[in-house]
Amino acid sequence: MRKSVMAILLLLVGCGLWAQSTGTRADDHKKQSSPTVDELKQMLAAQQAEIEKLRQAVDDLKAAKEEQPHAPSLGTVASTAPMLPAGKAPEPKLPSVFINNAAQDTSKPENPTSLRYKGVTITPVGFLAAEGVWRQHALLSDVNTPFNSTPYAGADQAHINDLFFSGRQSRLGVLVEGKLSMVKLSGYYETDWLSAGVTSNNNQSNSYTNRQRQIWGQAALDNGWTFTGGQMWSLATETKKGLDNRTEALPMTIDAQYHVGFSWERQFGFRVTKNFNNKAWLGMSVENPQDIFTAHGNATNFDLGGPGTGGGLYNLNANYSFNKTPDFIFKTAFEPGWGHYELFGILSTFQDRVYPNATATPASAAGAFNSTKTGGGMGANFRGTIAKHLDIGAHFLAGDGIDRYGTSTLPDATVHPDGTLALVHGYMGLATVEYHTPKWDWYWNLGTEYAARTWYLNAAGKPVGYGAPGFTNSGCATEVLPGGGNGFTPGAAASCTGDTKDLVEGSMGFWYKWYVGAWGRLQWGLQGSYIRRTGWPGAGATAGTFVTPRADEPMVFASFRYYIP
Repeated sequence: MRKSVMAILLLLVGCGLWAQSTGTRADDHKKQSSPTVDELKQMLAAQQAEIEKLRQAVDDLKAAKEEQPHAPSLGTVASTAPMLPAGKAPEPKLPSVFINNAAQDTSKPENPTSLRYKGVTITPVGFLAAEGVWRQHALLSDVNTPFNSTPYAGADQAHINDLFFSGRQSRLGVLVEGKLSMVKLSGYYETDWLSAGVTSNNNQSNSYTNRQRQIWGQAALDNGWTFTGGQMWSLATETKKGLDNRTEALPMTIDAQYHVGFSWERQFGFRVTKNFNNKAWLGMSVENPQDIFTAHGNATNFDLGGPGTGGGLYNLNANYSFNKTPDFIFKTAFEPGWGHYELFGILSTFQDRVYPNATATPASAAGAFNSTKTGGGMGANFRGTIAKHLDIGAHFLAGDGIDRYGTSTLPDATVHPDGTLALVHGYMGLATVEYHTPKWDWYWNLGTEYAARTWYLNAAGKPVGYGAPGFTNSGCATEVLPGGGNGFTPGAAASCTGDTKDLVEGSMGFWYKWYVGAWGRLQWGLQGSYIRRTGWPGAGATAGTFVTPRADEPMVFASFRYYIP
């Protein structure tokens, strides 16, 4: 373009010179004289100045065009504008560069995966699940297994299998995070649908409908102190990193009740932890208390709780214990370079109100008093990685009145003949092996839970408490007729106290990840488990004989899940 402009300018200059030359010749004819040399030099200098001005104008025009390379010229706009009826504005059209980018956006996910709102980051979490379970002996349960309800042979359910499908373990949640100069603020909410209004209670997962799994707030200071309050996993539950929330080391099972031997709670807690250079952690929590109670042969001379009060928004079909103090849990964790190690202790207080004259003649509430027992236990967790792919773990908890922290919810307490509480000694243990690759997760678990015999003889020489050899077990293996006459009331074993001595479960399974990427994760899994429930020996049908009840439960689980990114 510059060459064309220069050619035009030179042509104009040439024409000007010719015109001036012609005029000069005409004047010569008139004046009969020629211009001097100085006059010619002045004329050439003036023409050269005009050429320089035109050249500068061309350079300025080119520079302006380079600064706005996409701006259409007036001529282009005029030539491409469609003819429209009078009064109708033309529809705007995006340049082709924007049209092409929009087409590309449909082929890739939007970023970021978190949202920004008023200075905080909001991250959605969760998965959608389609799952099923088959059990050889019917438990009439969803994908969570009530381990301590595994039926003895005398129950009708022990002679028929059940099969259920469910999407109720689907989980949705949201993590909200904000950062101040010296503290990080977080809030977390997580829910699923594994609850029913008549089964909600405070015993373990505090799972009121709509089921709040977790709902807590947290302040994490830059100096290593962290304060967390709300419903969360108990501090007794193993974590994978320090004592951090949302790093809980849960068994990889499809079974929503996890695995026999796994120690946990999800309940109210207020937790304080201190991080020492990501090598050691100390923590203490104040958590919601409850008492799981079982007794036989006892007198009705005590109270330790009652059904929920409707006006108090507790479940009318569940029992709640009278609680004197919260549970206190203390924990330390170490990560010296290989492995994750935890030591923790639980301190619990139990109470009831005793009426010593309830059995007197005449019966009287005179002399009633409150009886308190203090229980607790010690536990340890370990987890380590071998050759990048293999994780091994060991978990143990033992003490008095701590069985509520086991997944099978064996009893914490029973009762003396005088109505005062007696704490049940128990322990639980779990060994885990996990093998991980980018596409596969394999797992093997072996766990057990135990509740000790805790029994006494009353003034009449009859046993009172839990697991006494004098309790009747003669009918634990004899099937009985159904009840109710409506087809939906299976018969329970008669003459069968059947207090559980221990539960043992072995399981193995896998998760196969079809897709892991920016759009989330798609995976499916299978799990096979075998449970054996063994009761304390009790009196048989013949004097001097004893019957040890036993129940076995093979189970198969399947799951198909989509995890949101």
